[in-house]
Amino acid sequence: MIAVARREISYFFSSATGYLVIGLFLLTSGLFLWVFPGDYQILDAGFADLGAFFDLAPLLMLILIPGICMRSISEERRMGTLQMLLTRPISTWQLVLGKFTGAFLLMLLALIPTLTYVWTISEMSLIPGNWDLGVVLGSYFGLLFLAAAYTAIGLFCSSLSSNQIVAFLMAVILIFLIYFGLNSLTELSGQEIFSKLGMQSHFDSMSRGVLDSDDLIYFLTVTILFLWMTKISLESKR
Repeated sequence: MIAVARREISYFFSSATGYLVIGLFLLTSGLFLWVFPGDYQILDAGFADLGAFFDLAPLLMLILIPGICMRSISEERRMGTLQMLLTRPISTWQLVLGKFTGAFLLMLLALIPTLTYVWTISEMSLIPGNWDLGVVLGSYFGLLFLAAAYTAIGLFCSSLSSNQIVAFLMAVILIFLIYFGLNSLTELSGQEIFSKLGMQSHFDSMSRGVLDSDDLIYFLTVTILFLWMTKISLESKR
């Protein structure tokens, strides 16, 4: 598993992919938060708060993570190297977890520099350091669990097609439906069950600084479910 993860990370940073992903995430979030006028503009909000970033980040990751994952397995299939990997002395689970770890770590590296936003918000406050640590920590934990779920879904979609663009589009649509679609069904039908099945309500709960076991179990379940489905998809191609 570790060898596969190293191989993925090495690929990301031996090409422009890793730097592009991190750069795009930081540039886009920075422009929306500090430059472009709109709902996410912190300077126009009138108070020092990072809520806009935690509203924006799931949308940016909706594009970036499928972009990271789209080649993970589909490219191996297209190049004919997937069969070679499957015949090596590693289990399918190790292969899947290695691919997952590599992609997840890249997104983690993209999130780390955003901690400077916390310092900036702290300095902008009328009373320096006057920010809610619990809310910020809960929101970052929420982003980590959300990134894990997104990555698992992206890998699953990558295992379904040898075409990277098709894999990317499938992942974006599937993540969108699970994150936003189920929440919209709740508003249309009035049935709370759809909200419980969607990611948005669980992420919003964590963003309030409440680390509820239900939310943690939900994200772990979604992540493990899609990793297991990826394993099944790969084994069907042996």
